[in-house]
Amino acid sequence: MDLFEYQGKQYFARFGIPISPGGVATTVDEAVVQAGLAGFPVVIKAQVQVGGRGKAGGIKLAANLDEVRHHAGNILGMDIRGHVVHRVWVERASDIAKEYYASFTLDRGARKHLAMVSARGGVDIEQVAAEDPDAIVRRHVDPAMGLSHEDALQIIRDAHIDEEAVAGAAEILVKLYRCFVEGDADLVEINPLILTPSGQVHALDAKVTLDGNASYRHPEWDEFDGTESADPREQMARERGLQYVGLDGTVGIIANGAGLAMSTLDVVNQVGGSPANFLDIGGGASAAVMANALEVVNADPKVRSIFINIFGGITRGEEVANGIVTALGRVTISSPIVVRLDGTNATEGRAILKAHESDRLVSRPTMVEAARTAVEYARSADPSTEDHAR
Repeated sequence: MDLFEYQGKQYFARFGIPISPGGVATTVDEAVVQAGLAGFPVVIKAQVQVGGRGKAGGIKLAANLDEVRHHAGNILGMDIRGHVVHRVWVERASDIAKEYYASFTLDRGARKHLAMVSARGGVDIEQVAAEDPDAIVRRHVDPAMGLSHEDALQIIRDAHIDEEAVAGAAEILVKLYRCFVEGDADLVEINPLILTPSGQVHALDAKVTLDGNASYRHPEWDEFDGTESADPREQMARERGLQYVGLDGTVGIIANGAGLAMSTLDVVNQVGGSPANFLDIGGGASAAVMANALEVVNADPKVRSIFINIFGGITRGEEVANGIVTALGRVTISSPIVVRLDGTNATEGRAILKAHESDRLVSRPTMVEAARTAVEYARSADPSTEDHAR
């Protein structure tokens, strides 16, 4: 569950992380009230779960009430990359001396929490990683041990944070880790974490992704359900009990197991394609599950081909193949499908698929061959699509 910026800041505040005074508004009149409470000058920020809002005119500085009315009126209802602005966050403007970056997430490979801190904040961390990887300090945190103040200080100093910001940044890093763990988050990110000319350090932005599996521990999360701006593809998948994350590519992905799904995305990228989604159907590949998965992937208008990558363990290959064939009889698919089937009884499964092969359904013996074929299909279906790795 991805929170809006204002929700993330409110979440941060629960754990004592300093934020700028402000409030959320859904109308121009509410924005005027929040500006008066925050104190001028204020910044009016569109609340959408997509990047590029500043360039789109979704962030404006207002020095008085007339400017608040003008900017709030323009921003509310604005369309930013397909996301309509229904709310704005109005906060007191901050003087900024320096901008930093801090986050915590889970490194599943290491089975530890991962802290990332950089003295280069205010820009996409992916850009920093590409231009200067050494500018990002990465430190694993053992969940059983936690993050001490001394650990936080060391991370902050290793990131070459300015000396006048070290104490405040370390204190916030400890609180951010507490928010990550006790708040049951998958990701907590502050970008930028700012140092003001007066020497104060606080969060100027907030990105929080909550772990939906922990929702039973947090009845207060119910308040987020009505405001969450869910990708319609993700909403459809959730209703069908599927693990799905929408991306921007042209090759739809269906795999059984999160690890295999991630590997499939990597392979598609490596052969020059762009994945349209992450979709994990879990351990089973019955006709009902496969039909649901195909329906979700097929609903994405950007998808030009579908790559089904299944490794049979307990689920046998012939069951998977029969599930795919049956599912195709239930769902009208607009894109060609490439299947890679391996594992238990894979030979029998491939024979079943072979009997149903056509220009819309083909089988390939390896993951790389299947990925190449799926990418070729996507390119031939839409020559203008840029299927390079992103």
